[in-house]
Amino acid sequence: MNSPDRLDHLDHLDPETIDWMLDDATTWAVVGLSGNPDRTAYRIAELLQSRGKKIVPIHPSAPVVLGEQGYATLADVPFPIDVVDVFRRSEDAGRFADEAVAVGAGGVWFQLGVVDRAAFERTRAAGVPMVMDTCPAIEWRKRAR
Repeated sequence: MNSPDRLDHLDHLDPETIDWMLDDATTWAVVGLSGNPDRTAYRIAELLQSRGKKIVPIHPSAPVVLGEQGYATLADVPFPIDVVDVFRRSEDAGRFADEAVAVGAGGVWFQLGVVDRAAFERTRAAGVPMVMDTCPAIEWRKRAR
């Protein structure tokens, strides 16, 4: 029997969706971003900034990170969000996809190792593009080959 989170095909890595997010999306809310430079979320947020993206830290303590004001929730962000980039465990990630849909985000990106097939299906059914189980750094490296 298949697990509901098993990835049977690669629709979660749609090249057109990845291209839109990497090339055209400018405002990235990073869920789980704190001021700890040892965390992957911090390093990816730095990469996003180096690629011209505006990052928006989403963290319960709402710290300023990398010079950008943080917010406790996606609903607290007072401007449009292009991509919600989720650095949370798979079992916690689905609620952030749902919140992204609720606030009208343009897309959702679940980081490498973050898989929630049900959240993927809900998000796509709502008309919101989604990428799952990869990282912007990996996708940019693929392009450089």
